[in-house]
Amino acid sequence: MHRCAVNALSVGVLLTVTLSATLYATSAVAQIQLQGQRNFPATALRGELRITQPPEALMNGQPARLAPGARIRDTQNMMAMSGALAGLPLLVHYTLDTQGLVQDVWVLNEGERARKPWPSSQSQARQWVFNPAAQTWSRP
Repeated sequence: MHRCAVNALSVGVLLTVTLSATLYATSAVAQIQLQGQRNFPATALRGELRITQPPEALMNGQPARLAPGARIRDTQNMMAMSGALAGLPLLVHYTLDTQGLVQDVWVLNEGERARKPWPSSQSQARQWVFNPAAQTWSRP
């Protein structure tokens, strides 16, 4: 009978851990939704992405390629699969890896689309000034 007490204790601990993990995950999602603002790196550029045949894509009408392990986040900051977005014109912020492949992509929501100006080329990003706290760019 000692075995049953250990099992009941193990089940209780397992339920507690599961409940804690669920509450933590729910609160993290709720916090992102309440904040309403995603923080983009200073290296993020704005462009129109159209995924043709993954990993092939068009960025601002020019041929581009998704990097292996590229991360695409939708308007609610959830991971999206490139195949599910194929053929759709998407206004995005994106970063490039060291080989020029598209590494990180954020599909913009209404509030993020309204945030202007945002650089669309690396030369603009080098000339403009980025305020990471406000997530805004200013031209010199």
